[in-house]
Amino acid sequence: MLKSGSELRRRDLYLNRLIAFQDTEPVKIITGIRRCGKSSLMKLMVLHLRQNGVSDDQIIEMNFESMDFRRMTAEELYRYVKERLPEKKRAYLFFDEIQRIDQWQDAVNSFRVDFDCDIYVTGSNAYLLSSEYATYLAGRSVEIKVLPLSFREFLDFHGYVVRESKSPTGGMRKRIYDTDGESYEPQELLDAYLRFGGMPGIADVGLDTDKALALLDGIYSTVVVRDILERERRRGQRQITDPDLLRKIIMFLADNIGNSTSITSISNTLVNEKLLDQSRKGNPSVHTIQAYVGALLESYIFYEIKRFDIKGKEYLRTLGKYYIVDIGLRNYLLGFRDLDTGHIIENIVYFELLRRGYDVSIGKVDNKEVDFIAANAEQKRYIQVTESMNEPTTRERELAPLRMIRDNYEKIVIAGNCNHPITEDGIKIIRLTDFLLDT
Repeated sequence: MLKSGSELRRRDLYLNRLIAFQDTEPVKIITGIRRCGKSSLMKLMVLHLRQNGVSDDQIIEMNFESMDFRRMTAEELYRYVKERLPEKKRAYLFFDEIQRIDQWQDAVNSFRVDFDCDIYVTGSNAYLLSSEYATYLAGRSVEIKVLPLSFREFLDFHGYVVRESKSPTGGMRKRIYDTDGESYEPQELLDAYLRFGGMPGIADVGLDTDKALALLDGIYSTVVVRDILERERRRGQRQITDPDLLRKIIMFLADNIGNSTSITSISNTLVNEKLLDQSRKGNPSVHTIQAYVGALLESYIFYEIKRFDIKGKEYLRTLGKYYIVDIGLRNYLLGFRDLDTGHIIENIVYFELLRRGYDVSIGKVDNKEVDFIAANAEQKRYIQVTESMNEPTTRERELAPLRMIRDNYEKIVIAGNCNHPITEDGIKIIRLTDFLLDT
């Protein structure tokens, strides 16, 4: 039995990051693809403030998707807030989708300078943080990056709980239970996660394919039309004007997650395989393709990962890879299919590493590749990702690059299917479900 409805669900990973910066000078900028939970996170922060003694008159909330505020200028925004500030108390200002206000940064910077306030903003486009605006808020802002639901969050949002118990062999095993007490193997629910993805709105419509696809269609259309095509018009630029070309590039990147990709290879494939509209005059230049891909990265629908030479200790200019922010969106674009399971698992692991606060790159060691180098201030991990570790040839292929790395940082293979999770030559082999459920 799945939960339905649209109650405010907790996302403590992000809420705790916001709370850590409460009452500090930097403007808190919450970023991420549309409908990934940014507005709900702000509401959770408002709830936290009220539960901790902040009065309603200290909180000013504005959503610039609302007709009440949509046509505001930066000057009108400044006056609106100034008229509502509490006397002799700190104000908490919450601005949702603020990128819809031209020159919003002028108003926000003025609030920061003129008043005793704590400022939180959301935006669905990395243009918020571009160099053009960085001069206004340089050193005075902190970015909270929000992603679609992790597997753990997916279970929570859909009403499942994870319980551990002793297995007959003496180890611990995880089982997942719904609200009726029915139990499931973790793999069963992981299959649902790989099918429907992690957009929070899926929890409101339930795990129904038609409803989920309708919701994902709305998200995709909003990202493409509003956050890319409309934004280009508002910026007065004419680089991204062809919706058909944009969709073809999106389809190419979605179909090639985890593959080494260059802007030139995208252009060549579109031309050579005759994927472009035959009525189009001429072929798009590499510069044009670069602009379209850049817009997709700015809208948080795709993320790019660079290569790092482990021995030379430097980033390489050679081919990088792209990953899509939500597997459900990929299934919406390409259809449900069992192909490319290895790259899908790679995609899931990449974003899980980002959620856990790692900087992630591809590792190169001599002529071999390590799927991910995950590093933060405390640790570094070398990670291989594979569909299965049950075949001897696959096992050797995945372990070989890790054996070549001579430092003492942790080395892991994450496998979608693994009959015998063990440690071999100091390399830990774990199941994907165990990795995703390990918090």
